[in-house]
Amino acid sequence: MSEKPGRKKLIPFFPDYILDEVIAWYIALALLVVLASLLPAGLEEKADPLSTPAHIKPEWYFLFLYQALKLVPRIVGVLAPGIGVVLLVVLPFIDRKPDRSMSDRRLQITIGIITAVVIVALTVWGWLS
Repeated sequence: MSEKPGRKKLIPFFPDYILDEVIAWYIALALLVVLASLLPAGLEEKADPLSTPAHIKPEWYFLFLYQALKLVPRIVGVLAPGIGVVLLVVLPFIDRKPDRSMSDRRLQITIGIITAVVIVALTVWGWLS
């Protein structure tokens, strides 16, 4: 079979392109090994799981819990968020009233607003401290 004029010869994916990729990855790996050998990362002091450094801060979405743990006893600070999550999951099964107007749910709305304000306040306080 002869090739038509003007058409390039196709190079097969396997083994030609695969071989090129394997060579490139081995060169990159060799470079990484050389750099890791010549410039090793130093080890920090040994971790102590029983003492938390003073400068540690959690991510922003846990700041309110972290700040609440500073204010209340540990058992309350651990159990209260867990109970709150369980109440949020169970609430649709407890509250079965067909009416959904806001005027009939003033207590629930007030509790929700107070909870949101407390979470935002504790988060800001934890961020500033």
